[in-house]
Amino acid sequence: MTHDSSASSLIIGGAASSPRAPLTTLPPLALYIHIPWCVRKCPYCDFNSHTASPVLPEQEYVDALLADLDQDLHAVYGRELSSIFFGGGTPSLFSAEALGRLLKGVEQRITFAHDIEITLEANPGTFEQEKFVAYRKLGINRLSIGIQSFQQEKLEALGRIHNGAEAVRAAGMARQAGFDNFNLDLMHGLPNQSLDDALSDLRQAIALNPTHLSWYQLTLEPNTVFWNQPPVLPEDDTLWDIQEAGQALLAEHGYAQYEVSAYAQPGRAARHNLNYWSFGDFIGIGAGAHGKLSHPNGRIVRTWKTRLPKDYLNPAKHYQAGEKALTNDEMPFEFLMNALRLTAGVESRLYPERTGLSLESLDEHRREAEQSGLLQVEPSRLAATERGQLFLNDLLQKFLS
Repeated sequence: MTHDSSASSLIIGGAASSPRAPLTTLPPLALYIHIPWCVRKCPYCDFNSHTASPVLPEQEYVDALLADLDQDLHAVYGRELSSIFFGGGTPSLFSAEALGRLLKGVEQRITFAHDIEITLEANPGTFEQEKFVAYRKLGINRLSIGIQSFQQEKLEALGRIHNGAEAVRAAGMARQAGFDNFNLDLMHGLPNQSLDDALSDLRQAIALNPTHLSWYQLTLEPNTVFWNQPPVLPEDDTLWDIQEAGQALLAEHGYAQYEVSAYAQPGRAARHNLNYWSFGDFIGIGAGAHGKLSHPNGRIVRTWKTRLPKDYLNPAKHYQAGEKALTNDEMPFEFLMNALRLTAGVESRLYPERTGLSLESLDEHRREAEQSGLLQVEPSRLAATERGQLFLNDLLQKFLS
């Protein structure tokens, strides 16, 4: 699953004295739509998700999403959407009729790019062939399927509602429904997982021939069941072996790593997520959704919406819970914490284009990062070295005052 990162409160040095220029070209614009309900809350999940009641308030929630979008339209007038991402929760709990009404309402308000990428997150336990055929007919052209593991013991430990056979069947159903572009979400470093266990999961995923794989390590996050009742996780040496062997296996089968935990067949990187990582703009609608919008005068604002579904659906409450304009001091970290997740980094020119600050304002910290072997010595790119990718937090700290 791909979700918004909250704005960092860290104070960044190096750019305070640099004047911010107007943005002559605004970045691509995306839309993130949050559907906050799940069949059951997983013990590792720290996303804004809530156990669904037997009947979901689809009609009311779609109405609220469109009203929420209406309040953001003034900031994006005249721009077009390059991608849409339905995240959650489990968006595939919603009917095709509800999502169709929502997409139609969005398109009436904002122009869609001719090649727009529209992704829907789905869990195998919610797959129905007829429903997914209908999703494809709506114009949804990419799925992200939350597999996590194919092994029953691991799925039970993770609190998942599907089994391995259903996971395999979901990928087949996606293809039969007309989805020739889909991602599988897979986790490693699971409770009591061995190297063989992890590689078995990865081989099974590769055999299903997804165009994209999100393969990431389980981490224990605050405010989750696993944080309060930690499971027994593999030792660091085992985790390292899994990472190295898994990356080699993915490369061998044509999946190029382009981000910390994202691997894709040629030309199949997730456009929506690439937009996040290259400091693009996105509107966030739905309970707890985050957004980031740039303005021609150079002002860049992060927003976040009311978190609890019952509050989001309450007409007496505001959809937007808060906003924060980024300061010059915060800009280096805000930009680099995204851009340096990409294995190839970004072109250096993107920094002044997207922030309004001069590239020279990074010079002091950039030299320090290069000398420490964490940042590539490449004037035309901002990119971590292999070592920098392993120690990304240490690299980012070089840009703290």
